[in-house]
Amino acid sequence: MKIAITGAGGFVGLHLSKKFIDCITIDRKDSEEIILEKLKGVDIVFNLAGAPIIKRWTKAYKKILINSRIETTKKVVNAINKSEVKHFISTSAIGAYPDGQAYDESFEGYGDDFLALLTKEWEAEANKCTKPTAIIRFGVVLGADGGALATMLTPFKLGLGGTIGNGKMMTSWIDIDDLMRMYEHIITYKLTGIFNATSPNPITNYQFTKALGTVLHRPTIFPIPTCSLKLLFGEGSQVLTGSKEVYPKAILASGFEFNYNNITASLHHLLG
Repeated sequence: MKIAITGAGGFVGLHLSKKFIDCITIDRKDSEEIILEKLKGVDIVFNLAGAPIIKRWTKAYKKILINSRIETTKKVVNAINKSEVKHFISTSAIGAYPDGQAYDESFEGYGDDFLALLTKEWEAEANKCTKPTAIIRFGVVLGADGGALATMLTPFKLGLGGTIGNGKMMTSWIDIDDLMRMYEHIITYKLTGIFNATSPNPITNYQFTKALGTVLHRPTIFPIPTCSLKLLFGEGSQVLTGSKEVYPKAILASGFEFNYNNITASLHHLLG
């Protein structure tokens, strides 16, 4: 099986590249013609392209977020539609959902903030693919070698970790190993549609903070005021302060079983 990946240099992309050895890399600067040439003999395309979301969302950076996702996906889809690719697996985010309530894939709407509207447009481009298509909405992907957890490790190891604000916001997360297994499951059973890449057990920021402190044997007594994050990231702080309670109903219904659906078990596995 031969695959192609956009965003191969990112945290999830690097893990996919290790899992699937026969791998072609598509650069977001590649033209549609170059992408089509690269897709010769490719069976599956993973679309992970997108500039980092945790930044200060200036007007200019919002354009980068949009172009790196929508324009890249548009080129890739146009090329796939002219190719012999058998399965397209694109990326999105649980930022598609509004804050403050529990959701699964049966919710057909979107939130009304920038991130939700970005995911709506991103998914719309992916769904223009004429080949079997799956869209995976990432929660917080946990891994010791990248992503949010790796960023948090240094302050937590120094005993400087703490909750964000009052810690009541919900965090929907997934262990990187379960995400890789989810990809494999979707490929094996040729699944299509939208799938939430989140553990069946979302937790509060307080629960996550205490679990990480316990696994690292460090205190967690220094809360981060939400106002500080707003000063640092502006509108982009909503990625850190939003409350997303999201459940993976679709992938569970397909027969998938999580190895790490408990946050403490996942953290021990990743940091053990």
